[in-house]
Amino acid sequence: MITTDIVIIGGGIAGVSIAKELAGRHPDLDITLVEKEDTVACHASGRNSGVLHAGFYYSPDSLKAKFTVEGNKLLTDYCLKHHLTLNRCGKVVVAKDEKELEGICELKRRGDKNGVELEMVDEKKLEVLEPNARTFDKALYSPTTSVVNPAEVVEHIAQNLKGNVKILLKEKFIKRVDLSTMSTNTQKIKFKHLINAAGLYADKIAHQFGIGQKYTLIPFKGLYLEYKDSTLIRKHIYPVPNLKNPFLGVHFTITATGKVKIGPTAIPAFWRENYHGLSNFSLNEFFEVLFHETKLFVTNAFNFRSLAFEEMKKYHRNFFIQQAVHLVKKIDTTKFGDYLKPGIRAQLLDTETMKLVMDFVVEQGENSTHILNAVSPAFTSAFSFSRFIVDEVEKRM
Repeated sequence: MITTDIVIIGGGIAGVSIAKELAGRHPDLDITLVEKEDTVACHASGRNSGVLHAGFYYSPDSLKAKFTVEGNKLLTDYCLKHHLTLNRCGKVVVAKDEKELEGICELKRRGDKNGVELEMVDEKKLEVLEPNARTFDKALYSPTTSVVNPAEVVEHIAQNLKGNVKILLKEKFIKRVDLSTMSTNTQKIKFKHLINAAGLYADKIAHQFGIGQKYTLIPFKGLYLEYKDSTLIRKHIYPVPNLKNPFLGVHFTITATGKVKIGPTAIPAFWRENYHGLSNFSLNEFFEVLFHETKLFVTNAFNFRSLAFEEMKKYHRNFFIQQAVHLVKKIDTTKFGDYLKPGIRAQLLDTETMKLVMDFVVEQGENSTHILNAVSPAFTSAFSFSRFIVDEVEKRM
C-alpha cells in the first residue's frame, strides 16, 4: 500500500504540469503520478503537432481562449529558459474565396478580444511573410504561433519536478477501491485527493467516482504526411476552419526541427488507441464506440454523417494531399513521403444532447478532480490550465 497526499493519473502534459504546479506551491506535499506506459507522453501529448497556438480561434468567453493565450506565453518562456527546441516560425491563415474572408475577419475579431497579437495582411504583404502561401485578397498573420517537440517538453517537465513527487511508470489505474483508495495493476494507493488527467480514459475513471455520467469520449484519428522538401514554406499555413466544428482542417505545419508535413485528419476511430491496424484492439471499446458513432450517424448530430464520409476519404493518400495543395502556390506532389506517427484525439460527447463539447470540462468529486475534456489546444494551455486545476484542488485540500 502506497500512501500519498495527491495522486495524479496520467503522464501526459496535463498530468506533469499539474504535478509541477502543485509541487511549486506546496513543496511538502507527497505527490504520486501514475502512468500506465513505460514512459511519459506516449499518447496524445507525445503525438500531437507540437504547435503552440496563439488563441484567436476561440470565443472570448471560453476557457480555451483564456488558457491558450496565457499558456502560449508560459510554455514559450519555459522552452526559452531551458533551451528546449522551439521554432518561432509564425503562422498565416488563408482564404480560398470571398466567403472565407468573413471567417478571416471573425478570427481577427476573436483574437483582438482575446488580446492576441494579429495582423490582417494583403496579398503583397503575405508574399513577404510567406511567399508560397495562396490566399484570396487577405490573410491573417499570427507571429506568436510557434512549434515545439512535444515529447521533449513533457519529458523535461517530468525529469525536473521539484518537491516530493514520485512518478510510477507501468502502473495502470484498475479501479476505485473506496473513497480514498485506488488500485493499479500491481498495488493499492491511498490518497487524500485524486486528480484524473487520464486523457483517452478520463471518462471511464470519472464514472467510477460517480462523475460525468452523461459524457463519453469519442476517438478521432489524426494522420500526418511528411513533405520531403523543407524549403517549401517558412510558416505554418492554415485554412479558414469551420468554427462550428472542433477541428481546424488539413494544413501545412513546420516541425520544431524545420521539416514540413500536412494534416491532421479527424477520422472517426473504432477504439481508443486505434493507431495502427488491430494494435491495442479492445472488443468492449469497439462495440461502445460503434454504438455512439452509429447513433451520431443516424441522427446526423453536428453534421456527423458528412464529416465522417469526408474524413474517411482521407485514408486515400491522393485525396488527403488534395486537401492541402490549394493553400500554396507551388508544390511537387511527388515529394510527399511517409505517414508520420498517428495520434488519437479524445473528443468529449454529451450523450444527452448528442453534441461534441467544445471547451474544457472539469468536474469535482468529494475528494477527486476529473479532467473530462482536455480539448485541443490542451498542450499549449497546459501551464495555464494546471494553475486553474490546482486552484480548484486547493479549495478542497
